[in-house]
Amino acid sequence: MLEFWALTSKGVEELLADEIRSHQGEVLKVSMGVVRFKAELSSAYQLCLWSRLATRIMRLIQSEPVTAETDLYQVARKIDWPQLMTIRQTLAVDCVGKHATIDNSQFGGMRLKDAIVDQFREETGQRPDVDRLNPDMRFQVRLEKNFFHFLQDFSGPSLHQRGYRAGQGEAPLKEHLAAALLKRSGWTPEQPLFDPFCGSGTIIIEAALIALNKAPGLQRERFAFEGWPGHRAAIWQQLKAAAKAQERSLPDQILCYGRDTDERALGKARQNIARAGVAHLVSVDYGDATALQKAVSEQPGVIVTNPPYGERLGDLPSLIPLYSKFALALKQHYQGWRLAIITSNADLLRSLRLSKSKTYKFTNGPLDCEFTLFDLTEKQVAVSSSAPSLFYSESSSFGNRLAKNLKQLQKWAKRENLNCYRLYDADIPEYNVAVDWYDGEVVVHEYAAPATVDEDIAQKRLFDVVNQVPTVLGITSDKMILKVREKQKGSNQYQAMAKAGQYKEVLEYGARFLVNLRDYLDTGLFLDHRLTRRLIQQQAKGKTVLNLFAYTGTASVHAGMGGAASVTTVDMSNTYLDWAKRNFMLNGLQGNQYQFEQADCLQWLSRNRNLYDLIFVDPPTFSNSKRMEDNWDVQRDHVKLINMLIGRLAPGGKVIFSNNKRRFKIDQAALVESGWQVKDISAATLPEDFKRNPHIHVCFELTR
Repeated sequence: MLEFWALTSKGVEELLADEIRSHQGEVLKVSMGVVRFKAELSSAYQLCLWSRLATRIMRLIQSEPVTAETDLYQVARKIDWPQLMTIRQTLAVDCVGKHATIDNSQFGGMRLKDAIVDQFREETGQRPDVDRLNPDMRFQVRLEKNFFHFLQDFSGPSLHQRGYRAGQGEAPLKEHLAAALLKRSGWTPEQPLFDPFCGSGTIIIEAALIALNKAPGLQRERFAFEGWPGHRAAIWQQLKAAAKAQERSLPDQILCYGRDTDERALGKARQNIARAGVAHLVSVDYGDATALQKAVSEQPGVIVTNPPYGERLGDLPSLIPLYSKFALALKQHYQGWRLAIITSNADLLRSLRLSKSKTYKFTNGPLDCEFTLFDLTEKQVAVSSSAPSLFYSESSSFGNRLAKNLKQLQKWAKRENLNCYRLYDADIPEYNVAVDWYDGEVVVHEYAAPATVDEDIAQKRLFDVVNQVPTVLGITSDKMILKVREKQKGSNQYQAMAKAGQYKEVLEYGARFLVNLRDYLDTGLFLDHRLTRRLIQQQAKGKTVLNLFAYTGTASVHAGMGGAASVTTVDMSNTYLDWAKRNFMLNGLQGNQYQFEQADCLQWLSRNRNLYDLIFVDPPTFSNSKRMEDNWDVQRDHVKLINMLIGRLAPGGKVIFSNNKRRFKIDQAALVESGWQVKDISAATLPEDFKRNPHIHVCFELTR
């Protein structure tokens, strides 16, 4: 008997081990992603032909005991490579694992390749050619602490590639994983199968092939072992003929049903179904899984599906209602069926309001997933409430507080001529988010949880927040945007925003501003500076105004609307300056009196010689931008910055200085020594909707 290693995805190993046993293989060891087994050559051929669960079959050439000092090249030279391939065959090598003498897998592969070609050169005077993409023979070395395992690729390119998939959707499920899900779901070919998020059709096609008892490998043009000197062509041909004879001939009756709202994916599904030769058993059509009208079959069956589950917590607003509405539709029309869902975000399953019967763990590409089974019994489907399903009952306190704040602030905002304001700002410490209203749309912004709070608990509380916001505020889920801090280490605290390019117009004390709720961490409008901007408008008439660290120029717009003689807007970002120009145009502010300067504000101040009557400075808390000569810290550097304004301030002029650093302490003594009079106007510039959190910003008036 020969020894083989069958490779697969994490979570499929035990199923693969059973499949190997069904083909008379003797399982030796099951480990993550690998099943080692012994088998006769004919059984190995059978597995290449019939396996629905393996991604590759490797034949073990030799395992060599090693130490920390062992040289891979010298060990590889012990193997008789000319017995395994000819000089005319092309070669490729792989290296997997780590060893003290191997810096990286590329170096390990190079050492193995050198050992092989040097042996050929010494024996024949020639060396085989390397073909990394389509070699005749591929070898692999797997490095372990105590062993080097040398393997021959027996099957060739991944066995999940059945040959029928010409196109795939945005989130493709590999064929071997689809087969594993079908196996774990308990589905049998006697039952109807339904995939309401079918995409390019992989699950339903795999089910139809199982029903037909069609060997997956029959579609393959060539297996790697066909170029091996030890190949027995006669045995192989007999096994292929037997596989063809074992195919079932089923009547033209639909067994597998697919549905999706993506017409392009459905087009690919139809192509794949035709290529797989299962069109007489499979039906796909356009339809919304959240609006199912009736069961696809009167006979109860199994629903196996791979719905959207997103790779970011920021996707939750659209996914929670999708799962919730999907479950309600199932409860209405699919009593007696079994539901089996794979997802990388198991928290989403909470929205189904179903009790699970079993859960299995798999990997789908780079994602760790759970595959969960639910039996839609009479008792299960009776639970049909559309109310948000919460992880913690105490989360309802967040919803109650949000509703209370909304009632209080709506009338105030209308009186103030505002349509964007803050509704909630970590009012309840355990629900550590900000909720901002932007004229019918809502941004939920997560704050960093304290180190003492378990990440899993914080995430579930965030789920409860997101689940309640649309209901409380009376909006649809697509009108809610969630911005979430990453939990991983790294310099970027926040998950990257999608570039949707959607701007909307909002109103503030007669000024109109463009905000972008989806593309950036901030929206383009700092709501807590609203009264400060109005103060600038009230004091700007006839004055020369300078706005430093101007962001999208909202304070500059207010200055212009207040009748400023001139407004100079300075920021380092061209993106924000262009945004500022659009805000000016939106408010009808045009003319040479409005200047926009793209520059590092500190450098610009050092070379500028103009005088200004009113200077607004709202610097960042910290910056280490490459465009700046030095990094910036507002606590450390604010005195230096303010003193740079001495030569730029006209007689009788005023500086308004603000920032958002919590626990910021202005160095009043140093500023007074420099001749400044300092007045704290933080309380006077704190808007009504931010009074729940008075430490959100500080603001000062400085005169000389």
